[in-house]
Formats: sequence, C-alpha cells, structure tokens
Amino acid sequence: MKTKQNALLSTVRSIVFDSGADLFGVADLTDVKTDDFLLDSKLLAKFRYAISIAKRLSGAVLEEIVDHPTKLYFHHYRTINFFLDQLATRVASEIEKAGYSALPIPAAQIVDWQNQKAHLSHKRIAEKAGLGWIGRNNLLVTPEYGAQIRLVTILTDLPISPTPSLSPKVEEYKGGECSDCYECIKVCPAQAIKERKEDFDHLKCFEKLKEFQKKGYSSQHICGVCVKACKGRKRVS
Repeated sequence: MKTKQNALLSTVRSIVFDSGADLFGVADLTDVKTDDFLLDSKLLAKFRYAISIAKRLSGAVLEEIVDHPTKLYFHHYRTINFFLDQLATRVASEIEKAGYSALPIPAAQIVDWQNQKAHLSHKRIAEKAGLGWIGRNNLLVTPEYGAQIRLVTILTDLPISPTPSLSPKVEEYKGGECSDCYECIKVCPAQAIKERKEDFDHLKCFEKLKEFQKKGYSSQHICGVCVKACKGRKRVS
C-alpha cells in the first residue's frame, strides 16, 4: 500500500512541476491552526493532509508597479490564480482516481468580505509545508522568490509524509526569517507594515486596498507594492 501511495505522490509532484508550478509541499493539518477556517468542520475533519503549491509571479509585470497596482498586474494576478485553480483541480482528480478524497481550495476566493477571509489560510498551510515563513508584510515569504508568488491548496486523505518545516534552518537565513530586510516597510503605501509581523495593521492595509479599487486601479482588493519589494534569497542547502 505504501508503495502505491508513494507512486501516486510522485505522479502528483510530476504533474505540478511539469505544469509550470514552482514550489510544492505537504502539511499535516493537525499541526495547522484551523479553528478560524471557513470550511464546515465536518468537511474539514475528513482530511488529514494539505498539499501546497506556489507559482511565481512575473518579475517584469511587478516591475511596472510603483505605489499602486497596475491594470497589467491585476490581469496577471487573475491569470496566475486561474492557473493554480486549474492545476489544483487536476491534482485533486488524480488523487480521486486512485480512490482517495481531495478538495481543491480556490487560490483567491474571499468568503467573508468584511474580515477579508477565505475558506482557509493558504499561507499558513504553506508555512507548515516548508515553503517559507510569514513575513513582516503578512504574506508568505519564500527563500527562492520572496513574496512574489501565489498559492493554492488541496486537502486530501491520501496518507503522505509532510514536507520538512523550514523552521530549523530559519536562523541560517542571515539572522532568521526576514532578518534585517525592511524593504516592504519602506514602500508600503498604507504604512501598515511594522518591524514585528505581529503588529501588521490589517485595517490600514484594507483601507488602502479599497482606495485603490475606488480609483480604478483594480476591481479587486489587491496592491502588489510590498510583493514587488520582497524578492527573497536563495534556499540554504
């Protein structure tokens, strides 16, 4: 049975990377805070594991951003989300064909607009899957690409080994996590980013996103300014 599961996981990984995704990890949901997820508790209880997939954003598209989102970035943002949703559906289908259950969670679907919450936290799961850490900018920061990624998640009951957490190596990243990098703080148009990630001002950030939407930069609540600034650094081997 274990051989069959490993073969399936290998197939899934091949689908992910052959399709053009950039990062792949697996989290054990028992290690993830899920009590604030907006999924039915009975549905969530069916799944023990979560597959996290990341796709890098275009550097050329991000380069156009100065102090607000651009229409080019807005289109690219939606295109990458669509790519991830399609890939998650394909991965879930492959798992289900093998007799297991899998639930693809949309890359960007807000369920609670007032509190800006989705079905679950992609970044929280990605962190536990070893893809990176939550940075000062309140985003997942990866060693390879910084915050210049989009994420999607597939919940599953397929018994698979979680990806090793990045935590043991965090101190090797020039002092740990974001260390002495403050680029996101310097450029944040809302001044919502603070030195401690725990002090991130969600309200200030959201008010600025609403302002951007009102000005017609985007029909969604997105920014991209701190994403452009957060470029990451190479993974320590």
